[in-house]
Amino acid sequence: MTILIIGYTHDKYDKRVFRTVQALSKVGKVIYQYLTYADEPPYEEGNVRYFPTKCVDNREGSPLKKLFDRRPLDKKIYRLIATEEYDVLYMHHFLATIPLKPFEIAKRRGKKIVYDIHEYHPENFLESLTGLSGYLKVKTMQRIFSKQLELSDLSIFVSEELRDDALQNVNINKERTYIIPNYALKKVNFDKNKKKKEIVYVGKITRRAEDEKKLIASLVDCGFSFRIIGMDVEIFSDIPHVYTPFLQYEEMMEEISKASFSLISYNCENAQYTKNYDFALPNKFFDSIVAGTPVIVKDSFVSMAKQVRDLGLGVIINPLNVEESKKRILDAYNNYENILKNIEKHQDKFVWNKDKEQEFIKRIEEAIKS
Repeated sequence: MTILIIGYTHDKYDKRVFRTVQALSKVGKVIYQYLTYADEPPYEEGNVRYFPTKCVDNREGSPLKKLFDRRPLDKKIYRLIATEEYDVLYMHHFLATIPLKPFEIAKRRGKKIVYDIHEYHPENFLESLTGLSGYLKVKTMQRIFSKQLELSDLSIFVSEELRDDALQNVNINKERTYIIPNYALKKVNFDKNKKKKEIVYVGKITRRAEDEKKLIASLVDCGFSFRIIGMDVEIFSDIPHVYTPFLQYEEMMEEISKASFSLISYNCENAQYTKNYDFALPNKFFDSIVAGTPVIVKDSFVSMAKQVRDLGLGVIINPLNVEESKKRILDAYNNYENILKNIEKHQDKFVWNKDKEQEFIKRIEEAIKS
């Protein structure tokens, strides 16, 4: 069995993508396409043939110009899909300028297709488009997304809520879907005695956090310190905080493990369309819990809030209601030992391990045989 894994614009060691490379290379040969900004030749190591695809780093211009500039990259990857010999096409993202062609050519060639859906594509794709153009984009992408799902033999989602919403618009059976959240890489044996009275905000992508600012300032007044890891958000510039730049994974987990709470609350890029946020289970959510740190989650983040509520893993807040949110956090801090016990009890559910890997491989093999 040979699997062509399309990482598209993900870098080589993207956690979710590279996990599939490592797992599937144990049962077959893997051809792995990933993005690079340097001149890297293809090479082979073990059961994996690496296919780095160079792209010009273009962050300037409108969303549509950036899309237009993506065409050479998409054509190069499409040629790989159309000509390479493989049994399974594993897509971690569609090709932005030709979103259906890879699925169609693979299907015509008699290949099996696995579609790993990291985001809610109808809304996440060209997210900054608003008004009529944003509305038309979402409607168009919903039709394309439904067709992609129909052409796929197995569709993998990050949460049940995202899967269930997507299936409302397409006539496929749930048996052709699978849920793989963004599991943490490995379990952290945290030391509760090293915990600081600190709130940590993790991430490398700047999110809008205007609503959270007043809450953070109020908590600082209550004796909490505030740490930002991976980015420095200008909105918090007038609030006392410690900024820690990007860290390697193990170092980041060590820093998270020292905090009392991890804040996962921010505004959507486009308030018209929120499903990509509501149904997300992001890396920082799993990493925080596996690092032994309770989470503070925005109440509109449905998938995260459900797990926090069901398993007792932290606090659910409405950041617009500062006093109520502050009270909930302070109450949780007074009940901290019980929350830590819940995290210790459920930690294994949030980390990738051999059993989850074997279940993933089994599900891929079942899809191939169907």
